[in-house]
Amino acid sequence: MGTPEFPNLGKHCSVGDCNQIDFLPFTCDRCDHVFCLDHRSYTSHQCPNANMKDVTVLICPLCAKGVRLNPSEDPNITWDTHVNTDCDPSNYQKVMKKKKCPVPGCRETLTFSNTIRCKDCTREHCLKHRFGPDHKCPGPRKVDSGFPFVSMLRRSQKAETRSNSSNNNGSSWWSSSLVNAATNFKSSAEAGMQKLSTVTSQAFQKAKDGIAPNSSSSSGDLVEQCVHCPARFSTVGALIEHVEKSHQINSQPSHGRVTIDVCPKCSKAFRDPVLLVEHVEKEHGGTSRV
Repeated sequence: MGTPEFPNLGKHCSVGDCNQIDFLPFTCDRCDHVFCLDHRSYTSHQCPNANMKDVTVLICPLCAKGVRLNPSEDPNITWDTHVNTDCDPSNYQKVMKKKKCPVPGCRETLTFSNTIRCKDCTREHCLKHRFGPDHKCPGPRKVDSGFPFVSMLRRSQKAETRSNSSNNNGSSWWSSSLVNAATNFKSSAEAGMQKLSTVTSQAFQKAKDGIAPNSSSSSGDLVEQCVHCPARFSTVGALIEHVEKSHQINSQPSHGRVTIDVCPKCSKAFRDPVLLVEHVEKEHGGTSRV
């Protein structure tokens, strides 16, 4: 067997009836024996360890989980171990219940390739109902009406609509709208800054005294407390309205903050919005368009 140059070339087949010399033998990865070309498969040489590396998985009908069978263990023992330790029947609905399109009458199952999420209602639909009119999309979420500047903006838009429909005395409407908007914005800003400064000073004082900010318990939904009296309110807007009505005498005007309004046509600055309106009516003919 072999040659002088290659003395270890070739091996005999491990099958007793064959014992053939093969110069390119095959080594079985299960029993580690050497075989020739004709007996290299598991069935041809009847390998006793042919099923040692098999991967057989059974799907549990109770929890829909995969149970891997151990070749060296009885399948009944493997099944009993899974049922007693790892089986969870509640998982069956999560795995087997497939997500479908929420449009009434549509039975399309949503998968990875046919699922579209609507940007407005953030719900998943099939490709057939991916557009808003197809699934009756309610549209994007509305802005919270509790924000103080939204109501002012809506009042300005309503006043502008009424003015455009009437088309009477445009310059006087523009001046009155500008004065009202500037006055409302200034009062809201001053009230908000005053409350912010008060809350900030209280927080610093509590931190200095070693009192936790969340130590005071709130009753129900009344989370906003007045700094001048024990009254509580559910929103910041209600608290500001209470302070302006009940404690306007005790409030001190803030020093050092100056609001400057600029003319949109000539960029001239004014401290009082009324002066800005008079300037626009006198110098620019009652219009602020450049």
